[in-house]
Amino acid sequence: MGLREGAIYVPDFKHVLGYLPIEFSFHIHRDKPKNGLLFWALVILWLLFYPNAPYLLTDLFHLSLLNPYGYDGLLRLSLHMWVYFTLVLISALFCVILGFWSLNYVAGTITERYLHGNHWLQAVLVLILTFLSSVGIYAGRFLRIHTVYLFISPEIITQRLIHMWTPTMLVFVGLMTVIQLVAYWLSHLVYRQQLDRTLK
Repeated sequence: MGLREGAIYVPDFKHVLGYLPIEFSFHIHRDKPKNGLLFWALVILWLLFYPNAPYLLTDLFHLSLLNPYGYDGLLRLSLHMWVYFTLVLISALFCVILGFWSLNYVAGTITERYLHGNHWLQAVLVLILTFLSSVGIYAGRFLRIHTVYLFISPEIITQRLIHMWTPTMLVFVGLMTVIQLVAYWLSHLVYRQQLDRTLK
């Protein structure tokens, strides 16, 4: 997707991948599927695609290619640039916010179904899933591994995933985990506040 002046922004395949985990979460329930293997198959499928949602946050770096600053050091008042910024931000926020909803929903469903609704265990589960998501973001951002490649050429992808662990990679994963957890907590806080108002 080009960012040159005059280019038109069109949501691409990444946005489809970013929406898929949200769609998968709609099919995961406390009592459905009743078959445990099918339930976990859906959870794994959700997990494989979930990193694509917060991954879109890293696409905001592409906006720098629009040369947002003028020669005077101030932001340029270019309508193309600001329209592009609006479209990129809206598409990213859509997938990211609903992605966090799916994270909370899937973690809550697993907790209710297998962990007796223990909130502390749900928090630990969210932490683990967020860490795995950050690993996925690293693989997609720097190794250019898309989720679909796991189904097309799993042997090659597995080898690359095994050899990607470095101190720098772990620091990046840690930073992305912190960013996601803060954003998740804020969105969850708003959701809980709205829910409490509804129940009053």
